[in-house]
Amino acid sequence: MTLSWDDFEKVEIRAGTILSAEENKGAKKPSYKLKIDFGPFGVKYSSAQITELYSTKDLVGKQILAVVNFPLKQVASVKSECLVIGVLDKQGIVLLQPERKVENGGRVA
Repeated sequence: MTLSWDDFEKVEIRAGTILSAEENKGAKKPSYKLKIDFGPFGVKYSSAQITELYSTKDLVGKQILAVVNFPLKQVASVKSECLVIGVLDKQGIVLLQPERKVENGGRVA
């Protein structure tokens, strides 16, 4: 399937900094509840299945990329407001992140 430029522009992928990370107890698959600062777009929560390669300590302060315009999705006790994105690797999901510090809320172009 080929996307048009208009299709791509509908997807809001923005940079954010992880403020806190904890185990998402009750989730069917191991995951973390992340609290992420997206600057002018506010703080959002996400449930992310990234436990294989990251500890909660590794995640706090890390800048990541996430889709911020999906509808809310309930994952156990977490109302997931964004989708943290990464590359599926043999060992697990490797988070995508800016190669240098950028402003929280910055949009992928």
